[in-house]
Amino acid sequence: MAKDEITKDFKWIGTTPDRPDGLDKVTGRARYGADFNLPNMLYAAVVRSPHAHAKILKIDASKALALKGVKAVVTRADLPTGLTGEDLYLQENTLAGEKALYDGHAVAAVAATSQLLANDAARLIEVEYEVLPHVTDVDKAMAKDAPVILPDCADHTVPEGMGPNVARMIEFGRGDLEAGYAEADVVHEQSYTTEATHQGYIEPHAAVGQMGSDGKGEMWVCTQGQWFIRKMCSAVLGTDPAQLRVTPSEIGGGFGGKTTIFMEPLPLALSRKAGGRPVKLVMSRSDVLRATGPTASASMDVKMGMKKDGTITAAEVTFRMQGGPFPGASPVGEALSCAFACYDIPNLMHVGYEVLANRPKCAAYRAPGSPMAAYAVESMVDELCRELSLDPIDVRLKNGVKEGSRASYGPKFKTIGLAETLEAAKAHPNYAVKLGPNQGRGVASGFWFNHGGETSVSLAISEDGTAQVSVGTPDIGGSRASIALMTAETLGIPYENVRVNIVETGALGVNEPTHGSRATFASGKAMWEAANQAIKEMCKRAAQKWDIDPEAVTWKDGAAHPAGDNAGQFEPMSIKEIAAEMGKTGGPISGHHESTPSGAGPSFGTHVVDVEVDPETGRVTVLRYLVTQDAGRAIHPQYVEGQYQGGAAQGIGWALNEGYIYGEDGKLQNSVFLDYRVPVASDLPMIDTVIVEVPNPGHPFGVRGVGETGITPPLPAIANAIHAATGARLRALPMNPPAVLAAIKAMA
Repeated sequence: MAKDEITKDFKWIGTTPDRPDGLDKVTGRARYGADFNLPNMLYAAVVRSPHAHAKILKIDASKALALKGVKAVVTRADLPTGLTGEDLYLQENTLAGEKALYDGHAVAAVAATSQLLANDAARLIEVEYEVLPHVTDVDKAMAKDAPVILPDCADHTVPEGMGPNVARMIEFGRGDLEAGYAEADVVHEQSYTTEATHQGYIEPHAAVGQMGSDGKGEMWVCTQGQWFIRKMCSAVLGTDPAQLRVTPSEIGGGFGGKTTIFMEPLPLALSRKAGGRPVKLVMSRSDVLRATGPTASASMDVKMGMKKDGTITAAEVTFRMQGGPFPGASPVGEALSCAFACYDIPNLMHVGYEVLANRPKCAAYRAPGSPMAAYAVESMVDELCRELSLDPIDVRLKNGVKEGSRASYGPKFKTIGLAETLEAAKAHPNYAVKLGPNQGRGVASGFWFNHGGETSVSLAISEDGTAQVSVGTPDIGGSRASIALMTAETLGIPYENVRVNIVETGALGVNEPTHGSRATFASGKAMWEAANQAIKEMCKRAAQKWDIDPEAVTWKDGAAHPAGDNAGQFEPMSIKEIAAEMGKTGGPISGHHESTPSGAGPSFGTHVVDVEVDPETGRVTVLRYLVTQDAGRAIHPQYVEGQYQGGAAQGIGWALNEGYIYGEDGKLQNSVFLDYRVPVASDLPMIDTVIVEVPNPGHPFGVRGVGETGITPPLPAIANAIHAATGARLRALPMNPPAVLAAIKAMA
C-alpha cells in the first residue's frame, strides 16, 4: 500500500470510547473458562509426576475406579499411537508415555461426578516410577555427559560431537568480524543468563469438553486461538478436526501462554471414555506454574566493538536456550533475529543452540526470545557507552536502523520509527530529571517483528443499518474496540452501531491465534476489505434505485452519493435506508475476506528508567519509568498505552524478582504466587508513555502491532540503571536484593 493511500483524517480512529465488553466484565456477566457449565457434567483432576525425570513402570487406577461416581480414567494407553514430529510432542506433553520428563508432567487424568471426588480419585491412582538422572540448567544440559532427555533429538543442523540434548543449531551473519573488530577502539565480550519466567495470567487454563464415540465433539475453552486448539486436540486424540467445534471463552490473560495446548485434550478424552458426558477441567495455580509454558531460560555470550565516536563496527552473539523436553519450543531463532535488529552493523554473526532440559515445555511470552536477547545486547551497548563516556541515546541514534537499512536478520526495513522513539525519549522531561545518591538511569531499546497470519473476517449489515463483525481472534488487549473503531471509520457509521463478535470455529475460515501482535493489524485489515465489499454492494443497490451505473456512485459519511453532477441529482441514501430495503433489492448485504495478510510493520520502542538502590539491602526501587514506542497508528490510544504499561510492568517483574527456582531434585520450589513473586501495585511507579506514530504502509490505517515490543527493553534498561546507581554490573536475572547486594559487596 502506497504511503499516500493511507487515510490520515479520522472521525473515530484515535478516540477513546468505552470498551464494548466493559459492562459485561465489571458486572460479572462475562463468562471465562471456569464459568462454563453443562448439565450432567463431570469434573476432572490430573495426576502429575513428582519427579523431574523418571520411567513410568506401572499405573494402577483400580482403587480410583472403584469409587462410586468415578466415571473414567485416561492414561497414554488411551491415546492413539503412530504420531510423529510436533503432533507426537503435543501428545507426549498432554500425557507422559514411557517417561515423565519434568516435575509436574501429566501422567493420568480422572473424571468424576464432583471436583472433590475427582481430586480424591486422583490421589488413589498409583504410579510406579524408576527415577532417572535429570538436568534443568541449560549449560549443563548441553554437556556431552548430560542425562539424555529425548534420544536422537538432533536435527541435521547440529554438528557431530555435541551433547545429546542439543536439538538444533542456527547460524547466520554478514561481513567480516575480524576486520570490524580491528576498526574498533574498544571491544568487549561478556556472558549473561536469564531464568525462565511465567506469563502470570490471572485466569488458569480451563476447558469443558464433550466428545462421543463417533469422534464428534464440542469444547468451550480459555484460549488465544480456537482453531489451533481444534487442530492440536484432534491430532493428539486421533480425530477429525472438522468434527470438533471449539468456542473461546473470555480470557483472563494469556500473553502468548494460551496459544498452544497443555491439558485441553484431557476433558475430550475423558468425555469420550465416559460415554459422551461433558467434562470440566480447571488447572490449579501450582499446576499452571509447574506444567504450562514459561519462557526459556538462556545463557548468552555477546561480543561487540565500538569506535570512540560511538560507531558499532562488529558484533556477535552465541545464545543457548532451553525450551523444555521437546524440540521446537525454544525461541532461540527469534532471539537471534531480534538481538541486533535495532542496529545497522556491517559485520555480524549469530549462533544459537536449542537445548532440551527437564523443565515444562516453553510457550510464547510476548515477544518470545526478544527480551533475553535485549538483556544481553543492550547491556553490552551500555557498557561500551559508559567506557567511552557517550550518551546512550545518541549512540543508538547514530547506529539505529531506519527506512532502507538491511535488518540484521536479512530483509530491508520499510518505514519504521526507531529514531522517533529515541528522540521522544531524549526530549521527555524524565530524561532531564536530576538524580540523587544511590540513584541511576538506564536506557534500552527493543524490537519485535509483528505478524500477519491466516485471517478470516465476516461483516454483515443489519436491517437497521448497524454492522455485525465476526472475527476469529480472541480479544486479549482491546481488539473488539479497535476493530469496531476501524469498522465505524470505514463504513461512516457511529462506533456504537458496530458489534464485534468473537466466534467459534464453525463460523469462519481458519484464523491463527491472537499472537504475534496480529489481532488489530490482521483482523482490522481483513475487516477493511470486507467492509469495502459491503460498501460496493450498497453502492450497487443505490445505483439500482437511481437507475444509474454503479461506478457513478461513491460512499461517504455512511451514505451512497452520486459521484458528481453528471451522475444525476439524487439525495444521498444512508446505510440505514439501504439496509431497510435490502430484502427487496437483492437480499442480505455482507462482506467477507480471507487471506494471510502481508505488510505487518516491525515495531520499535525505547525505555528510560530511574531506580534507587539501597546499598545495605540491595533492594531496587523503580522511581520513574518512560515508554516510547511506535504504534504506527494508535486506533484506541488508551489501549495502546495499556499495552505499553503492561509490557513494562511485566518486564520490571522479570528483571527484579521473577524466575523459576529448581532444587537439586529437579522440583519447582516456587509454584504459587506467594513464592513466585509478580509485581504488585506498590512495586511499580506511574509508567509514563509516549505514543509515537509512524504509519505502517502495509495497513490501510497505518497500524503496527503494539503488544510485544514493550516487554523487550525493561530487562536491560533496569540492569543499566542499577549499574549507573551502584557501579555494579549484573549479568544474571533476576536482579533481586540478594543478587544486587552480592554484586555491590563484590566491588568492595
